[in-house]
Amino acid sequence: MRIEFRLPSLGADMESATLTQWLKKPGEHIRRGEPIASVETTKGLIDIESYDDGEIADLVAAPGTPLPVGAVMAHLEVDDRAGAGAGSEAPAPSAPAPSARAPAPTAARRAAGPAAARLRLSPAARRRAQQLGIPDETLEHAAAAGEVMHIEDIERLAHAQPAAPGDARSAMRQAIGAAMARAKREIPHYYLGHTLDFAAAQAWLTQYNEPRPVGERLIDSVLIAKAVALAALRIEGFNGYWRDGRFEPSAAVHVGAAIAVRGGGLVAPALIDAHSKDLPTLMREFSDLVSRVRAGHMRSGEFTAATITVTSLGADGVDVLYPIINPPQVAIIGTGAVRDAPWALEGRVVIRPTLTLALAADHRVSDGRTGARFLRAIAERLAHPQQL
Repeated sequence: MRIEFRLPSLGADMESATLTQWLKKPGEHIRRGEPIASVETTKGLIDIESYDDGEIADLVAAPGTPLPVGAVMAHLEVDDRAGAGAGSEAPAPSAPAPSARAPAPTAARRAAGPAAARLRLSPAARRRAQQLGIPDETLEHAAAAGEVMHIEDIERLAHAQPAAPGDARSAMRQAIGAAMARAKREIPHYYLGHTLDFAAAQAWLTQYNEPRPVGERLIDSVLIAKAVALAALRIEGFNGYWRDGRFEPSAAVHVGAAIAVRGGGLVAPALIDAHSKDLPTLMREFSDLVSRVRAGHMRSGEFTAATITVTSLGADGVDVLYPIINPPQVAIIGTGAVRDAPWALEGRVVIRPTLTLALAADHRVSDGRTGARFLRAIAERLAHPQQL
């Protein structure tokens, strides 16, 4: 069975990407989870992975081509008995129709495919393309057979090109701002905060790390991620997605870990199956995520899989962080810094290390009472770190 391989949405703030490189050729076998192509977004280079086992039938898009989300990139031949994306626990990237804000000539003409396209430009359009440095292969892929491209088409095409290095930070901020504004408009957020005694977790971490080399030590962020994952399994309504007007719970917990991007911005790739992995494994995977995010090269599956997100500004000295939900997820946990503070213990006041958790959740799925139970469940897990 021949299926279309489309550019997936890698976040609510993504509308388009530019194909930079094909990692497979026509006729090559591809396995589920194996990268097919690399694309450039405002977040950096991302490897797009296959959600099916099969064979590359043909490549539709050419390197250097700007593509709206949902655009057909290639065709795959897959086993029709298995079906597309069969057996996946992590959600396959959605393939919506190309964004209405994507340049219309590019989206419409791409359907004809490079074989049918014949490059015809007006003199003004050719001069403008040269001024903007748009390569011929990009123009060829954007043009429809027999049609003449005019200067307006070139301007639209240039607008869809990735931002210049000097503008990358501004482009990312605009994309994040637009996505968060939409999330606040569409999701009925409610917020809860809970301050907990972090002494047991801190003491356990010190004891665990002391005999180990630096490369094998744990950090508190990994303990928190595991505690959130276990609490999300226990308390319903916080782990999954809001799609098509209803909540879709997830049986597995893939914790999105918010990581600052070098030069500004934020991404939240997932720690896959965080609920079922031990702390050393999660630490290795978290370190790997940070390294690849800072290097600007990530994997698409890590962006589409997250079922709940954890974000922190504790390293920057923030006491409380009230985050915004990353759709289609329905909850996010924000953490601040671990602070020494007065604490009532057995009828006396003592100084204890404390941590404040903040929950932002979707009121269509849960309410404040359930949210309070969720926060308490996280706190209970952190009070017994040896059980994580």
